Amino acid sequence: MNKTLAYANITAGLLVSLTCASAQPPSKQTNSASPGESHFVSLGTNKIHYVTSCKGNHTIVLVHCWAGNIGFWREQVPALAGKARLVLIDLPGHGRSDKPHTQYTMDFFAGAVLAVMRDAHVEKATLIGHSMGTPVICRVHKQAPEKVAALVAVDGMLRRPEISAEQSEQFVAAFRAPDYRENTRRVMGSMFPAPGTEALRDRVVSELLATPQYVMLGAMEGMFGADQPDWDVKKAAVPVIVINAPNPMWTDLYKDYVRSLSAKTDYRQLDGVGHWLMLEKPAEFNTALIAMLREFDLIGE
Repeated sequence: MNKTLAYANITAGLLVSLTCASAQPPSKQTNSASPGESHFVSLGTNKIHYVTSCKGNHTIVLVHCWAGNIGFWREQVPALAGKARLVLIDLPGHGRSDKPHTQYTMDFFAGAVLAVMRDAHVEKATLIGHSMGTPVICRVHKQAPEKVAALVAVDGMLRRPEISAEQSEQFVAAFRAPDYRENTRRVMGSMFPAPGTEALRDRVVSELLATPQYVMLGAMEGMFGADQPDWDVKKAAVPVIVINAPNPMWTDLYKDYVRSLSAKTDYRQLDGVGHWLMLEKPAEFNTALIAMLREFDLIGE
């Protein structure tokens, strides 16, 4: 593989791992798509919005990804109803949460997740993170491993990619530029490989661009800034579950890494989907997710 192609694959992998939004029409707030009781909790001087839904002996916390919100999980809430208590979080800067001008680091996001868990009286939960939500739940695990019943990565990286500062800056700069909206549209267009997803693509782009630029940029800098800690999971005493879409980034070495993290792991790939696997093929995704959660006794029947 030549250097140009190798760099293209790295860039594609970063795009896949970083980009997220919900798929509701722009005229509707995606947060309203997730049924349940709405709450706000203070994190310093800011308010974090979250929704609780359903009841059960198990709790699942769902963490959206870059520029997304809780409505992103609208296809999963009905499938998980009755099997666990669900807690869906709008990360700071996203959805109905406050959007301060601050540093949007993975630790800041992780602190918001832990604040929500305390407010919702959650002692321990299975954490599900999509895309950027994966490094967020990894930092939660780093900060408070006793609060984590399992880690579930949905097309997100369980370790920080090894890229140079120049590569990182080249990627992030596209979202710092005045034409970031057009750059976002171009990036989004490349992330829907399956035919018939054009309407979903357009809705995702509209929802993504509703997030303030400074939040989008700050979150990327929080992931890849040289002064930020990695989110690599070294070892886990809890199950580690992965559901990915096809991508050259998910090499055999990465799969071996995932399986080395815990005595309880499950790694699956959904074919015929892009980064939006839970929205593109929700029935297939939900079936796989429920089977994997049930394998480790993380949900009820």
